Amino acid sequence: MKKTVVISPESSCFPDDELPEGWKFVTINSACEVNPPKPSKDFLPADAPVTFVPMSAVDADMGAITNPQIKPYLEVRNGFTSFCDGDVIMAKITPCMENGKAAIVHGMKNGIGFGSTEFHVMRSRGEILPEYLFYYIRQESFRNEAESHFTGSVGQKRVPADFIKQRVIPRPPLAEQELIVARIEALLTQVNAARDRLNRVPLIMKRFRQAVLAAACSGRLMEGCRESNAVEGIEQSLQKDNVDFNDETNTPFYIGSLPKTWGWISIDDAMEKVIDYRGRTPPIEKEGIPHITTSNIRNGHINWITEKFVTQETYENYMTRGIPEIGDVFFTMEGPLGEVAILHENRKFSLAQRMLLLRGQKEIFDSEYLAFALMCSGVQSAINMKATGSGVKGIAYKRFKQVQIPHPPLSEQHKIVRRVRLLFERADAIDREVVVAGRRCERLTQAVLAKAFRGELVR
Repeated sequence: MKKTVVISPESSCFPDDELPEGWKFVTINSACEVNPPKPSKDFLPADAPVTFVPMSAVDADMGAITNPQIKPYLEVRNGFTSFCDGDVIMAKITPCMENGKAAIVHGMKNGIGFGSTEFHVMRSRGEILPEYLFYYIRQESFRNEAESHFTGSVGQKRVPADFIKQRVIPRPPLAEQELIVARIEALLTQVNAARDRLNRVPLIMKRFRQAVLAAACSGRLMEGCRESNAVEGIEQSLQKDNVDFNDETNTPFYIGSLPKTWGWISIDDAMEKVIDYRGRTPPIEKEGIPHITTSNIRNGHINWITEKFVTQETYENYMTRGIPEIGDVFFTMEGPLGEVAILHENRKFSLAQRMLLLRGQKEIFDSEYLAFALMCSGVQSAINMKATGSGVKGIAYKRFKQVQIPHPPLSEQHKIVRRVRLLFERADAIDREVVVAGRRCERLTQAVLAKAFRGELVR
């Protein structure tokens, strides 16, 4: 039997006005001590080790403290937030709060810890389990309402302590809280296992793409991927992807020889035109013509989203070395080294320094094959061998142009490009499915929590 309870506007995230028998609404402040005072200076010797938890040590996905530090008591007692085992901590500043940075405090050295001043601390007075409270604040609905109560300026907005103190939450009897927590953890263990498997897929697909490129640039793609056996052939390539480098000939090679109709060609000999975008950074504006930097070139694609622009006058003065054309390949010489992208559309933009524009000889090179060859692990190894710099590696064109790349007949390059495109499209489709499945996992997590705090998980 349920009883009807009138609730305050502060509890507007609840879907209805009813609670199960034996439950009641309480404020967090009545159930917990919010931001309790620090222990006294003589609580521990000055040099006693205690746990220190910076904001970065709270994993938002896991909802746990990871990789905390150990520091002397007196060093951290002043100027930091204190907490102890059993407390619940929650980030109060944007964007950490919205991202869900919260955890139950466990395993503190000497039982106490200190951390970022951007944590709110909730210490149970005994009528609410820390685990129950933790899962409650993990609800997206709670975070959304907390966000609506932000105070402060842009970039420094925080959840005020008064919101936490006055927040009304449903409180079942302790025995039922234990059952609810156990049920939540059992269900979320399954959800998290699925999420962990999904999180491994991007690395698998990265290796898959590298295997595709390795097979494409060694001749194995056409041999091992006949008709419907494309995926099987790439799986075989994963077993064989051994790369070595010949210092004398500048030739990256895979164990085994290239097909008889293939050869090696230096980047210098393969090019019709090369533009080295060196010089000073042009004056940057907030609007105008997009300015594309090395950070916009990733994994074969150009990211057109940028906050850097140039005026028409700057564009005309800066791009005098040459205007990019469809089919041109971009190569980053530094920061980072070795990223590649191909221009597929007619756009007006300026290119930043530390970037090469490569225009292959059309009668001997398919521009997409050229991009794929530059991205494959063997050629990347050769480029890295030629790079200089102890910290941030870079390569000058005079060294880059010596690198040899595998050179199939042009007709075979076209076939390789079509097959690589097909396999990459499959990989992209899997990536999209993983994103959708990840969202489903999050929706399922939130559905479990919502049911838990309506009393629907254990009744």
